Amino acid sequence: MNSKTSELAHDFSPFLRIYKDGHVERLKGIEVVPPSLDPKTRVQSKDVVYSTEANLSSRLYLPENTTPTQKLPLLVYYHGGGFCVETAFSPCYHNHVNNLVAEANVIAVSVDYRRAPEHPLPVAYDDSWAALKWVASHAHGDGPEEWLNRHVDFGKVFLGGDSAGANIAHQLALRFGQERLEGIDNIKGIILVHPYFWGIEPIGNEERDPEKRKVIDGVWYFACPTTGGNDDPLINPLLDPKLATLGCNKVLVAVAGNDALRERGWYYCEELKKRGWRGKVEFVEANGENHVFHLENATCENAVTLLKKISSFINDD
Repeated sequence: MNSKTSELAHDFSPFLRIYKDGHVERLKGIEVVPPSLDPKTRVQSKDVVYSTEANLSSRLYLPENTTPTQKLPLLVYYHGGGFCVETAFSPCYHNHVNNLVAEANVIAVSVDYRRAPEHPLPVAYDDSWAALKWVASHAHGDGPEEWLNRHVDFGKVFLGGDSAGANIAHQLALRFGQERLEGIDNIKGIILVHPYFWGIEPIGNEERDPEKRKVIDGVWYFACPTTGGNDDPLINPLLDPKLATLGCNKVLVAVAGNDALRERGWYYCEELKKRGWRGKVEFVEANGENHVFHLENATCENAVTLLKKISSFINDD
């Protein structure tokens, strides 16, 4: 039975539809672009397998004019898409990471992870951790990928992402605070752009209409069907007893003024301070903008400002 004859089970338009026969129809994030030498930024990229068992790859990025022995900060980036759509190879993410690498002069590893509903959470977290372990295997200069062996300063490792990818970056920093990793002594910072955090009870000026909240609630249950609800610490870090153990030195949270998730980002920063976490917290807001606006309009003034802010966060010692 195909999607033309099967009944809809879940309709998350304009992102995806799920049919009762199990068929998944993604409506967004299905286009991919190959790695390249980007003509605008002159950033070079290539795809490298980080998990042969799951056949998962990351896209690596090298900025222009990198000398053979030059050591640069590393940004491990996790894409957004509600854990369900988009990939590291989507045009919007390929372009965004090219711009980040050129602006900040960093090496980047853009991680592709398995998505719900075929692979419900915590698969995306586990894949993302496996990618970070693969990155760490290069710390002594004898890993399988020469760009990482030659050019990464493993004393300057950053995790970042937008939306669901920011959620992943946060969760990995928490896990690093508990477990650590052979080869990475410290995560210098995490960059959370429009982080996908939520909760059962509205906070601040957050949307209170039950029907509108129900839509956002449903996405989390869809991605993580074994969850206890929208106060699960995986989606509501304000209720996570481990929050103060966040394993990094500093945090940058960027929000958009018109984003339904805006309040969660602001309260996350405040809660980090209250819990006694000893790192530095930075908060930046783009007034009048919507969720992940910078991916849709990378040249607008607020997107350029955000790019420069991320660059200074990475390079400010």
